Amino acid sequence: MADLQELLLTIGHVFRDPGLLELALTHPSLASEEGSSHRHNQRLEFLGDAVLQLIVTGELYAKFPDVGEGPLTKARAQMVNRHTLAEQSRRIQLGQFLRLSKGEELHGGRDRPSALADGFEALVGAIFIDGGFEAAKTFVLSQLQEAFGKLEVIPNIENPKGELQEILQAKAGEAPVYALVSAMGPDHDRQFECTVHHEGIELGRGVGKSKKAAESQAALSALTGLRHKKPAETDDEPQGPSPVPPRPAGSDRPAISNS
Repeated sequence: MADLQELLLTIGHVFRDPGLLELALTHPSLASEEGSSHRHNQRLEFLGDAVLQLIVTGELYAKFPDVGEGPLTKARAQMVNRHTLAEQSRRIQLGQFLRLSKGEELHGGRDRPSALADGFEALVGAIFIDGGFEAAKTFVLSQLQEAFGKLEVIPNIENPKGELQEILQAKAGEAPVYALVSAMGPDHDRQFECTVHHEGIELGRGVGKSKKAAESQAALSALTGLRHKKPAETDDEPQGPSPVPPRPAGSDRPAISNS
């Protein structure tokens, strides 16, 4: 197993109780190999999952005050699902620090998505116990920022192009139109930029490694803009003095006297 000092430098937390870090890195397979009395990381994983959910929920709630429960739930699921957490573990090379049974190691356990995701959650739980909620929050947000940026756009609307089209067609009966603005870089590392327009107005712009990805990002940008658009003035607001109604035709004629 690699030197834990490398991991401590990466995660930015110094454990007052180093045993918690060791426990967070201990895979259940090791308990099976060495006997049921050997402690492993599943309890810390259970705790870390709850802490992670709370941190991400709070961040999304604060960042997107105009977004409803449904999209927030989808965004949270995208940010803390097993695939995402496994990728986070790979980014900090957590797999090389896991304590595994010989059998698990031989069968690729250090790169198994379930082991990596569980290890990440257990690490969050260990930091929470050792340093409190703020320490766990600092770690989690620093990791998620690497994956999702500064959360200027809500993550994971599962089909942003479809959702944008549904919203716009419901309002105006016209679908959005996408345009490729540029494609730059070598063939193996192209970057595309696309815009999305509706009724001749640009609503959003996005970039990606493919045209499809760039269009999705443009749709996400457009959806964010629509959510933050100020509502139109209502018809019952004061509009200034009412105009004087026109006088009936012939009313300017002098009255006829019978005298």
